[in-house]
Amino acid sequence: MQARLVVVVLALSLAVAVVTGATAGTGGGPGPKGGERHGAADLPDRLDLPAGWQPEGIASDPRSSDLFVGSIPTGAVLRLDARTGETTTVVAAHAGRAAIGLKVDERRRLFVAGGPTGKAFIYDARTGDDLAERQLSVPGDATFVNDVALTRSTAYFTDSRRSAIYAVDTKLEDPARTIALPGIPNEQGNNLNGIVATSDERSLLAIQTNAGRLWKIDPATGDAAQVDLGATKLTNGDGLLLDGRTLYVVRNFDNEIAVVRLAADYASGAVLTTIKSTGFDVPTTITELDGELYAVNARFGTTDPQPAPYWVTLIRR
Repeated sequence: MQARLVVVVLALSLAVAVVTGATAGTGGGPGPKGGERHGAADLPDRLDLPAGWQPEGIASDPRSSDLFVGSIPTGAVLRLDARTGETTTVVAAHAGRAAIGLKVDERRRLFVAGGPTGKAFIYDARTGDDLAERQLSVPGDATFVNDVALTRSTAYFTDSRRSAIYAVDTKLEDPARTIALPGIPNEQGNNLNGIVATSDERSLLAIQTNAGRLWKIDPATGDAAQVDLGATKLTNGDGLLLDGRTLYVVRNFDNEIAVVRLAADYASGAVLTTIKSTGFDVPTTITELDGELYAVNARFGTTDPQPAPYWVTLIRR
């Protein structure tokens, strides 16, 4: 009982620290990537996207002040300057393509989940040139390639319609591999969604949107175990961001981000607090740049006629 009390007190202390960091907006040190902060107090709280953009995924380039935001229906990708709000279309719209989750690697390549196309698209993040395309799901099968996590050797993609993930080698030399996940039950609606790799790259964490379950996956074998969060369910879990052992889980229709403290082995954890913002309107994914967090708002189900307004919300740390 005494040991449990100590754990509770520590969790509450951490929750206060997280809330303070999320609302203060000016103090603090480096973020998850150790980037130096540049004039955080002067950063705009809202970064507008082109009207009708219909975003879902957001990624950052730690070597610049650039954010990248995809367009669901067109497959286009926008470069967004987090300091000025200036936007440039880096990947043009392509018929028959889509852009859902995306990541930028150290070689400044964009790895983009292709949603209902069942494909992955890889672009040059500087020029927008096509570098590669990979067929992930079997053509004709139900598929929705939703998000991507990068390691040094592999890009891992989730499929919200299948109990499987896909592996694409980052050298872009081999065909994609399917990793079956028999331990994860496929249920009605959106299943696996956001995905991240642990720092040692031995495990992946993925959120099952419809069931609210967080899974720890061995990418070498496909073995999966549910992360023990007690009675907590993270229903509507979407994009993930892992900072050490702190996991940020975007809960889209709940308009909040759950902050989860994970155990050293990632097998269990607890929700310390949630981040809310008046700037949220169905946030879907999150990224970090220069110690700050940025969430993109998909506004699913918006009643605004298209082209409707869309934006990225700064969450100050």
